[in-house]
Amino acid sequence: MAAQQWEAGRTVRGVDYYELLGVHRDATASEIKSAYRTLARTMHPDVGGTAGTFRLLQEAYETLNDPVRRAHYDGGGEQEQQPSRSQSAARRRRRNFGDDPNYVPRLPRLRLDDIAWWDGIDPDARIRYLPMTGPERAPTLALVGGWSLLLLAGLAVELTAALLAGWLALLVAAGAVILVLLRRHIRAHRADRSFAAEYDSSKIYGLRGSTDPEERAQQLTAELCAKYLTRLPGVRVFHGLAWPDSVFQDVDHAVLCGRRLVLVESKTWLPGHYTADEEGTLWRNGHPFRGGATRLVEGVEVFEDLLPGVEVRGAVLIYPSRSGEVTTVEQDEQVSPMTPGQFVREIGSWLAQDPATVDREAFTTLLDQVIAD
Repeated sequence: MAAQQWEAGRTVRGVDYYELLGVHRDATASEIKSAYRTLARTMHPDVGGTAGTFRLLQEAYETLNDPVRRAHYDGGGEQEQQPSRSQSAARRRRRNFGDDPNYVPRLPRLRLDDIAWWDGIDPDARIRYLPMTGPERAPTLALVGGWSLLLLAGLAVELTAALLAGWLALLVAAGAVILVLLRRHIRAHRADRSFAAEYDSSKIYGLRGSTDPEERAQQLTAELCAKYLTRLPGVRVFHGLAWPDSVFQDVDHAVLCGRRLVLVESKTWLPGHYTADEEGTLWRNGHPFRGGATRLVEGVEVFEDLLPGVEVRGAVLIYPSRSGEVTTVEQDEQVSPMTPGQFVREIGSWLAQDPATVDREAFTTLLDQVIAD
């Protein structure tokens, strides 16, 4: 019954997002998040809810979870009444200094000469799969070559009976070891071929197809990864991942190469200079940034636990919400704000240190976390 009421309420302008989520108007961010997750477990289309109801629920959560949008909503931004002269002036000031609804962010044009790792990559290099399920090819071939030389040496000289017996025993023992290694190598090769046949037809999973203006930043990041990072033969890109035991999109994007993983959130924020401190707190123009939130610090911890042995980083990819420039600096923090160009140069260089390796276990684990479009 509640779902039907909410679906009907979706057509009513001025629906109260606080009532929809069942929280007080002074609810904290954690209370809002908890209420949203509780309701979404029954309202998500995958568990019997309707798409319209869930969109309304998401709209309420995204509005109240964003400090700027919540302040605008609390100030009457969603109401239909005619604004007063002072309210109109205040809104004009916010429009002058805030987001521009008519501004459309775009990808920058990157010169390949400015991407240090680009020319050092062979996009057609042979892929190496981890973990190894058998002996590597080079040592196995070396043993076969050594056994062949031992055989030829014994045949080329005349041996006494005692030396002949020792030579035959050594030849048989070495041959038995080589036979075992060859069998393991063949099984590993077949496993690699089977995995490649199933998964190597694509480097991108969960590709986004939405034209929603609010998802413009995510669309741009998807284009950025496809255009530049897929040059790395071992890279695998995922769009829209859930944390374990979640049915929501908790991570916008993830890029895996070898045993290195970067989690990415795509944001459309005001122009300015962004940095992050050791706790992952974002700063803009030297002041704590209150214009938006990120969950990457927690997300990095979640995926470190999920993928032991994989090095995990976080990148907040920022596109300007109005005309102006976003700047950042290279940082050693585990979660860092980045411009699109910086992301390609720095994250690409980090991943390019092992460019042709695919970790099968990490890949399949991440693939299980992709939210279906």
